[in-house]
Amino acid sequence: MITIEHLSKSFWGDKGPVLALRDVTLDVGDGAIAGVVGPSGSGKSTLARLLALQDRPDSGSIRFNGVDTVGLDSRRLRETKRLIGTVTGEDKLVAQRTAAGNIALPLEQAGIDGPQRRNKVGTLLDLIGLTDAAGAHPDTLSPGQQRRIALARALVGNPSVLLADDVTAGLDADAGVGVLTALDRARAELGVTVLLATTDAGAVRRVADDVAILDGGRVVESGTLLDLIKDPSSRAANTLLPALDPLPAATSARHDRIAEVLLVGFAAVGALLPEAGARFGVDIAVLGGGLTRLGDTPVARFRVGVTGERADATLAWITERGGHVHREPTGPQGVAA
Repeated sequence: MITIEHLSKSFWGDKGPVLALRDVTLDVGDGAIAGVVGPSGSGKSTLARLLALQDRPDSGSIRFNGVDTVGLDSRRLRETKRLIGTVTGEDKLVAQRTAAGNIALPLEQAGIDGPQRRNKVGTLLDLIGLTDAAGAHPDTLSPGQQRRIALARALVGNPSVLLADDVTAGLDADAGVGVLTALDRARAELGVTVLLATTDAGAVRRVADDVAILDGGRVVESGTLLDLIKDPSSRAANTLLPALDPLPAATSARHDRIAEVLLVGFAAVGALLPEAGARFGVDIAVLGGGLTRLGDTPVARFRVGVTGERADATLAWITERGGHVHREPTGPQGVAA
């Protein structure tokens, strides 16, 4: 488990000190994938460097399985670093080495014998889906394949924690999915705890269990993905879910109720709104929003207009069936609580 408490870090910039992290507190459970998402300059890469023990904080603590790393002597710091793997969107492969040779390099440097190296490299090539590319050199691989090889290299030392900093940066959608799938398999098959720092909300949606929104060096929201998106005013909902554009007054006035509705899961997304309309004899019009996925789970965020005498009962029934409904003021029936 990773425990971060009251972490702050500053640097000296061109115009004086720059506070990159401000009192950051965060927990990442064993075997989880935690996403830290925010714009460029929000402090994500600084946090990743501190967690990789490549730099020390100004204040606060970082604990791995209860061990506070800030006060470790040099020997124990080296031992702890071996438990941490890092991969970034800027990692480069050795051009003269094959894909397998790049993955094996840390094992060679550690003096691991040939049979053990080959066994470990073969396992990781399978995990990242590139067994057939074992003998290929980097210049014959796509950017996404190169990124997966770098990921495997970061895993070859059997780390218990993997820090992935903008690993999908610069990749097209399909290549990014390949990298994220490999991360998810690393968590599932190797038991690695993953912290994914990224500007890409889609990456967090696809693989993260928990999320922290970082802005201006501060954690402005954190929690499980599903809990955070249930609040329509949360930063997570507005960052990770389909956008809802402002509704023209004329459109709003045509309906008895306007509501934002969040539906999670195959059954709810596919059937709940049509069933509600038929059951209560109302018309339900989708006025905005759309569909996405959290991992393999479909999620819909819609703004709906409900027209009919039983509009309130309809929205209440959707809530009872597991939908998350936030009503908005509109229409002749006034503002609903």
